[in-house]
Amino acid sequence: MSYYFSRTLDLDFDTTVAATREALSEEGFGVITEIDVRKTLKTKIDVEFRPYLILGACNPRMAHEALQIEDKVGALLPCNVVVQEISAGRTEVAAIDPVASMLVVGNPALDEKAREVGEKLLMALQRL
Repeated sequence: MSYYFSRTLDLDFDTTVAATREALSEEGFGVITEIDVRKTLKTKIDVEFRPYLILGACNPRMAHEALQIEDKVGALLPCNVVVQEISAGRTEVAAIDPVASMLVVGNPALDEKAREVGEKLLMALQRL
């Protein structure tokens, strides 16, 4: 079992980031955290890196439902979505597979919620 879903696009990085935000929004996710890995690596350890952004996506309704099922599940939230430049004009968008990440919890009720979230993340990737 893979731990992520992904899609490669023939679009530049900035266009893909904007399209990813929109696709996530259309599936009920908001971006609540953002990590610019390229900038962080340059600032912290003076390393050059390709454009690479981690978006912390959260569907508030589904997060609330998951927290009611398992109060410590917040340690596994939000759902991370990575946008990275593969080459000039090509990017990859990868999202965590919530089913894979929730296996460690071992709660069947949470497994069903993870499947629902995963379906929405897959739909967002298909919108790209």
